[in-house]
Amino acid sequence: MEVNVLNNVLALALGLVIGLLLGLVYVLIWKARHTGAIRLDAIQRSQAVTIGKVSEQLVPYLPDFPFNPKDARFLGSPVDLVVCDGLDEGEVRRVVFIEVKTGTSGLSGRERQVRDAIQARRVEWTELRVPQNVSSTPSRTTLGAPK
Repeated sequence: MEVNVLNNVLALALGLVIGLLLGLVYVLIWKARHTGAIRLDAIQRSQAVTIGKVSEQLVPYLPDFPFNPKDARFLGSPVDLVVCDGLDEGEVRRVVFIEVKTGTSGLSGRERQVRDAIQARRVEWTELRVPQNVSSTPSRTTLGAPK
């Protein structure tokens, strides 16, 4: 009886070792097959991000840009461009916020929040005054921030 139990335990241990080895071989084969595709996907995503970032800065100089490029200022985040339409001509008609997208990319959550605030007209002008003696720490009232 003891020999039979010992044989069963050894058979179980051998089965586990063989199963683990087969699993390891399967993982190594899968990794060898798919590593190239995973790397290619990562490279393509990185290139798409880079193209998007370059496009954001070049779009004012493209022929289809509907504003004077001299009126556009690049911000980058959370919106790409702010256009003071008519600034170069000496009369600002409107201020336009522009988010540049390439391909099928959509707005991020932060970009949607900014768009929604602008569309709801929750936009205001604030002028900050820096004190002459900038070595001291300015207070909120010194800078002209809302109280």
